[in-house]
Amino acid sequence: MQPASMSNILHRDLKVPMDIRGALRTGISRLRENQVSCYTLAAELLLLHVLGRDRAWLYAHPEEPINSQELDTFLSLITRRANGEPTQHITGKQEFWSLEFEVTPDVLIPRPETEHVIEVALDRLALRELRAGRAQKTNGEGFLIADIGTGSGCLAIALAKELPAAKLYATDISPAALAVARRNAERHGVEKRIHFVEADLSRPLAADLSSAQPGTGAQTNFAGHGGARESAFDLIVSNPPYIPARDANTLAREVRDHEPAVALYGGEEGYELYGGLMALAERHLKPGGIFVAELGHDTLPAVQPLLDARQWTAVGVSHDLAGIPRVIAAERLP
Repeated sequence: MQPASMSNILHRDLKVPMDIRGALRTGISRLRENQVSCYTLAAELLLLHVLGRDRAWLYAHPEEPINSQELDTFLSLITRRANGEPTQHITGKQEFWSLEFEVTPDVLIPRPETEHVIEVALDRLALRELRAGRAQKTNGEGFLIADIGTGSGCLAIALAKELPAAKLYATDISPAALAVARRNAERHGVEKRIHFVEADLSRPLAADLSSAQPGTGAQTNFAGHGGARESAFDLIVSNPPYIPARDANTLAREVRDHEPAVALYGGEEGYELYGGLMALAERHLKPGGIFVAELGHDTLPAVQPLLDARQWTAVGVSHDLAGIPRVIAAERLP
């Protein structure tokens, strides 16, 4: 029997009012039966979304009744999740770096492991300031930063929040993704410091930055930062597409069928875009500028040699909590 049919029968068979505990158990059971990963968390998030409550309230009020309209909505969302739609697409949001981001099928859903890019970037900037004899903690005054392949804008916006005096550019090949990123920048009040650019890796940033538009359309003065000049950036970060196209059929259906292919696949082997990304970084980072990028599973052997050239120093690799090489970083030599 299909998940949708099971949900309808379940709803018709409810003869008595249901409380929060019962609704949650019902959702968990239905998702578990349909082999949905993290079924308890998914059911919790969908119920919280319907009720407009937080998790503490949910577990403090297990006997609170749920009205028929809320139950009907909840069961319909459970059916969507059981049919493979990601929880984040159903709720329209995902937390990243303790910030809530709008997500749609036009952008990659931010993952917790991508937060390592922010951690490494901030650590590298602090170390650079320390070596220069300046305060280790900085607000980013005078910094110009680029996020290549911004998607939802999570990297650029998190950096803008951590470095409140920095100016940023965020590029993406997808105009639909840039629209989502602009809305997220407005949500977090950093839209006047981030310029969004539709661009890919096939040409220098200088060819595109003249068309940059800040999040609200207001003009931001970047003249003091070198604007679109080459060798102007202090930091370039990226979470590029890195899944091998040949592995598409092995992906979870939530990923394969619902997230944008342009943000997932980095070529047949998965690492084909890193060469262009590093060439772009080499061209636009100032001497001592920092490059930080997320790595895909098993991409390190193909990617690290690209930073062995004379233009790079202080190459380092950071591992995620699972022990997988997750982030590669380097500094540009003069």
